[in-house]
Amino acid sequence: MTQRRSLLLAAGAAAVGSRVWAQGQKPAPLPIKTFFSHDVLVDARLSPDGRQVALRVGAADSRDRLAVLDLATMKVDQAAGFDDADVADCTWISDKRLVFTAELDKEPFGDRNYAWGLFAVNSDGSSFRQIADRHGNRVRDGNASQFLSWNTFLLGQPGAQTDDTVLVVQPEGTSTGGGSFARLLRVHTVTRHTTELDVPAGSTDWLVDFAGQPRIALSYRDDRGTRHMRQADGRWRTLREFERYVGDWMEPRWIGPDGTIYAIARAGRDNFAVHTYDPAADRLSERPLLAVARYDIHPQFIANESKLLGLRFNADAEVTVWLDEDMKALQAEVDRKLPATGNMITPPRRGTSPFVLVRSFADVQPTQYHVFDRRNAKLTPLGGQRPGVPAARMSEMNAVSYRARDGLDIPAYLTLPRSGPKEKLPLVVLVHGGPWVRGGHWKWKPEVQFLASRGYAVLEPDYRGSTGYGHRHFRASFGQWGQAMQDDLTDGARWAVAQGIADPKRIAIMGASYGGYATLMGLIREPELFRCGVCWVGVTDLLLMYDARWSDFTREWKRYGMTRLIGNRERDADMLRANSPLHQAARLKNPLLLAHGKLDRRVPIEHGERLRDALKGHNPSVEWIEYEKEGHGWSIPATDIDFWSRVERFLGRHLAA
Repeated sequence: MTQRRSLLLAAGAAAVGSRVWAQGQKPAPLPIKTFFSHDVLVDARLSPDGRQVALRVGAADSRDRLAVLDLATMKVDQAAGFDDADVADCTWISDKRLVFTAELDKEPFGDRNYAWGLFAVNSDGSSFRQIADRHGNRVRDGNASQFLSWNTFLLGQPGAQTDDTVLVVQPEGTSTGGGSFARLLRVHTVTRHTTELDVPAGSTDWLVDFAGQPRIALSYRDDRGTRHMRQADGRWRTLREFERYVGDWMEPRWIGPDGTIYAIARAGRDNFAVHTYDPAADRLSERPLLAVARYDIHPQFIANESKLLGLRFNADAEVTVWLDEDMKALQAEVDRKLPATGNMITPPRRGTSPFVLVRSFADVQPTQYHVFDRRNAKLTPLGGQRPGVPAARMSEMNAVSYRARDGLDIPAYLTLPRSGPKEKLPLVVLVHGGPWVRGGHWKWKPEVQFLASRGYAVLEPDYRGSTGYGHRHFRASFGQWGQAMQDDLTDGARWAVAQGIADPKRIAIMGASYGGYATLMGLIREPELFRCGVCWVGVTDLLLMYDARWSDFTREWKRYGMTRLIGNRERDADMLRANSPLHQAARLKNPLLLAHGKLDRRVPIEHGERLRDALKGHNPSVEWIEYEKEGHGWSIPATDIDFWSRVERFLGRHLAA
């Protein structure tokens, strides 16, 4: 077993909440709304020239708006806002102009009946334009016929950031042959003039260079993926093919200002590392630019207009490895001023501005933003996402690991209550969804902190199949829903008991989506270990996943992805039935809180309703919650507050000493 406070923060981060309650007085529990509320400072983005910061600001009783801070004068002006929508994702496309989407963030999922749209505005609020339709929304600045269709989305790569154009994607659907296709467009955000770019037929994703020109394209057909490369003469050629749902051993990820292509690749290792890539020879650099034992690197590349400065990625916390000596020194200086947090620095892309943006976070503190002036080493706070959260009353999260019964190492995060005993605690095994995602991240998590504030230890296992821990860890999950993947959770709970952390008679399991499925299987397979469970938007029948019509699963995913990763619908029917909670409902006798959103399209409510009805005859300790206007997860604080209030009462009844 290994246990440590996360990575590079060491003792400094512990200082955030190290105070002791005066005279041994334990304060009253924090109100539940402390943990589940709207962000105040949602996001901050530094302009390419480093002279302005775009701020998305909001509150529970107002729409999220777009403001811009001038760093020379420290004056803030509103750039854009709507009376009936919230400003959502925003990005700079030049030193003075921004593009952004809109969202109905204050409404439940069922009332979000408009598309995101696309808008552009100068930082001073001038030259506002609507670019893409919102499917009939009232937010307009002209004739709807001028707009691009609602299915127009930002590419998500900055391109040149020197003019008023932006790259957007228009997914067009799925061809009869089983391949998806999309259009890549360059849009002038003032005139709305649109140009369709020349990309391979059937491609759906692209990698653009620093000038915003597509250089690498990705297309899918059935269970195969193909990468294409643009040659010097402008024609496209095929680089390689790979299995779509298993993943490629090599993936180009970024093109530097000098044209160098950077890729992540295993190249004989279990974990992805960063290499440079020569497409003409189809060859990676012999030595990786960066490799980290145990963790896959999926980096964000941080650069100015002349060179790569550093790489940002998740190990057991988010970190930055700087390749530039000046940035290394700057990081050290910022860390001295903010020793209790992880500090992610964004430098200007070009120019001589002395300002950098600092995003700071910790396990006990939601994200905060600062501006650092390199001329005088002055650090100016801009605000935080949740300023009402008292860091001194939050609980520390530790990275741990334990051995599964077959010897596989399982990484996890363990959070113990801030005050009170540290042994023989009631334990919640919190299972992430996906399942093929990275579940654990060292940061402030509302649900974890809420549970810890109520006296529960929280264990978050990154069971086999969780991404980011190497190919062996990923592949070990194939065909193992309800089996070895489930054993990893059981072994984690038993590890916590063996360590003296958990009271073996007071252990709960809970989670959403796949985590909800694992909760149900935990109660079925280990009724003596897991005293109760909380399942929300959870899968209850593996066979129904293949058969459900009202689901957003694609035909290709059902036919190829699920067959490879979960099991074959026909050949493995007995196995799928044996590992489906619905078909094993007679064995589920422990207390269960079962919640679902009526509008869920990922795991339709039929999953929950069928299990609820199957349990009625023999399990009187089932509580059913149905949220009329929610989907696959809870979209507004009001739902969160209601749900977690019910969870608090449920756990209080069933995990009492």
